[in-house]
Amino acid sequence: MTLTEFIEKHDRDKAIVLLEGKRKVADEDQDKLFALGKLLAHQTEKMIFRSGNAAGSDQFFSEGIAAVDHTRLQVITPYDNHRKKTNKAYETVSMDSIDLASEPELLYQSKGNKKMEKLIDQYASGQRGRFAIKAAYIIRDTVKAIGTETISPATFGIFYDDLNNPMSGGTGHTMQICKQNEIPIIDQNVWMKWLDTN
Repeated sequence: MTLTEFIEKHDRDKAIVLLEGKRKVADEDQDKLFALGKLLAHQTEKMIFRSGNAAGSDQFFSEGIAAVDHTRLQVITPYDNHRKKTNKAYETVSMDSIDLASEPELLYQSKGNKKMEKLIDQYASGQRGRFAIKAAYIIRDTVKAIGTETISPATFGIFYDDLNNPMSGGTGHTMQICKQNEIPIIDQNVWMKWLDTN
């Protein structure tokens, strides 16, 4: 998929593009993530970009978007005031504002991450201890992809993945949720070529 093909197909009303990935970004790639965010914000008009507000990939992509148009950047955070000082988004939605009791599908799909299943149940029941709060991150990663009753689902996902250990951790969870829900995704094997042609 070329950049032109991506824009022609996905730059439309209500398009929400995930722009995120690993916290650990190779030094030589940091400028590329920023450049992609900037390029996409310049070359598109309608799509909204969604991030998880994490350090690393999320931050570099978001700074690129915000350098052009921060009003098209939305972040979903695991709790109120998460990394508030570095948040570049126009719209921030915290997991604290989501009524999990009315989101059974969100919890069900989050529990696809078997390691977190018990913590997700604890978090959903209202526990906010040191361990239960870890579940907020996985549920947040699910929300970014499938949305909720009030948050629209993503329509496409652009990721910076660890190519030596692909689809692992929280990034891998989000990518897997996208695949399960037929949300198309690409990683840097595709999008870094877009930078070479612009």
